[in-house]
Amino acid sequence: MKRVLSGVKPTGDLTLGNYIGAMKRWATMSRQEGVEHFWFVPNLHALTIRPNPAELKHNTRSAVAWLMAAGIDPATSYIFVQSQIPAHSELTWILNNYATLGELNRMTTFKDKSSKMGSEGQLVGLFDYPVLMAADILLYDADEVPIGEDQKQHVELTRDIATRFNNLHGETFRVPEPTIQAAGARIMDLQDPTKKMSKSDEDTGGCILLSDEPAVIVKKIMRAVTDSGSQISGGADKPALSNLLVIYSTLSGKTVASIEEDYAGRGYGEFKKDLAKVVADELAPLQAKHAQLMKPGNDKIDQALEHGWWRASELANAKLAQVKELLGLL
Repeated sequence: MKRVLSGVKPTGDLTLGNYIGAMKRWATMSRQEGVEHFWFVPNLHALTIRPNPAELKHNTRSAVAWLMAAGIDPATSYIFVQSQIPAHSELTWILNNYATLGELNRMTTFKDKSSKMGSEGQLVGLFDYPVLMAADILLYDADEVPIGEDQKQHVELTRDIATRFNNLHGETFRVPEPTIQAAGARIMDLQDPTKKMSKSDEDTGGCILLSDEPAVIVKKIMRAVTDSGSQISGGADKPALSNLLVIYSTLSGKTVASIEEDYAGRGYGEFKKDLAKVVADELAPLQAKHAQLMKPGNDKIDQALEHGWWRASELANAKLAQVKELLGLL
């Protein structure tokens, strides 16, 4: 049976970019028949920023709630938390012996983050992040890994590690294929459309959080930067408007061309006001469901995680046992 796997990191409140670029798509994918879907919360990856323990625990459960609120049914998909399956960490150590320093040095994510954090922030965990990601994927023989463009390099390394191991020890790992959606795959910052929308930049006003109230959404979108000129149209020379048009198109179901036509001769203010309503209307039912799931005494998150843990641990432990047997590990 085909398997699809991907995850969302619990390093803070999730964003509109997480929703459009990943979760909205995953919810649609999860309704495919004849496919096993695994959606997980990689909380071990979150340790690279040394989060507050109470916040990490809360954000992990919140991420599960957002996955469910976005439309992923835990009865037909498997939702699990990375740290609850020790095989992820153990396989990472094993796979470290099938990745090279040169390969990890070429990872652009490490280069970008470490350059901003200085020598004290250049953690081994951040450097080794792609090998843990490889273990996340290879434990489940995932055929398809829906990702953002910024994760493509990591999945390519996963493919290289799997192929290298298979060549040395026989067919052990399924070599995964990364898939990136064409529209809305990368939602950009509202204040700086040259960089991806990130919850770490929330205080600049360029990031819309899934938990933002309608008034906050309106404020952020009305203050979003625009390009020169007054025409509502996108293009390579108009990154700010192109980003806003992609958000509008993805959430409304309208094509960018039809939106441009609708707003021909109309100003930025009217366009932004309508866009804010589209975003707020999309998030309102998600926020209501998320709030309900997070209420004390509601055990639906725990039920979902128990269901996901059972299947995920079954597969992960079997794969790890196979690898250890091949390598002569007791």
